[in-house]
Amino acid sequence: EPVGDTLEELWISYNLIEKMKGIGVLKKLKVLFMSNNLVKDWSEVQKLSELPCLVDLNMVSNPLEEKHSVDNTWRPEIEKKLVKLKKLDGIPIVRQDEEEEG
Repeated sequence: EPVGDTLEELWISYNLIEKMKGIGVLKKLKVLFMSNNLVKDWSEVQKLSELPCLVDLNMVSNPLEEKHSVDNTWRPEIEKKLVKLKKLDGIPIVRQDEEEEG
């Protein structure tokens, strides 16, 4: 797919998306905004680890995010699964090793 070689931002909020099949071809993707969709499984989020350039992710108002935000496990789990992420749901991620360097 030619677009997979060049696309850097994908804004797909409000689209009733449940699955992220095929997302791994977007090797240059840096920004993914997919709030207000229907993602409910960690296995779908895990597919985002195939995106080496992803630094900004917004998944607010997906069933998975809503469920795990209630018990404060959303951010820690995403930070473990997507180690290169710099911003989640509009809020910068500050990692322990970055604090020690700065």
